[in-house]
Amino acid sequence: MITRLWRGWTSPDNAEAYERIVSTGVLPTIARRGIDGYRGAYLLRREVGDEVEFATILLFESLEALREFGGEDYEKAYVPPQAREVLSRFDETSAHYETLMTPGDR
Repeated sequence: MITRLWRGWTSPDNAEAYERIVSTGVLPTIARRGIDGYRGAYLLRREVGDEVEFATILLFESLEALREFGGEDYEKAYVPPQAREVLSRFDETSAHYETLMTPGDR
């Protein structure tokens, strides 16, 4: 399993808009692609000083599934134009981790 981690920051005024873009648009669109080996996503939010930080965690069964999602340059962040409009800054690349344990593991 491969875990993809990405972060973006926005102002408190734009936080609801960004959350809506990702939760009703970006993540459902990824799920509808039907990528064999895509195992879902988490959307995280926290206030940090005068910003709101968001993190997305996407789970892939294999590097092949990740490449189907992101292409050969799979480390490049996927940030659609409408999300870029409300973010003040974001990671240009995503970090990828070999997943050693999941909540279902004992």
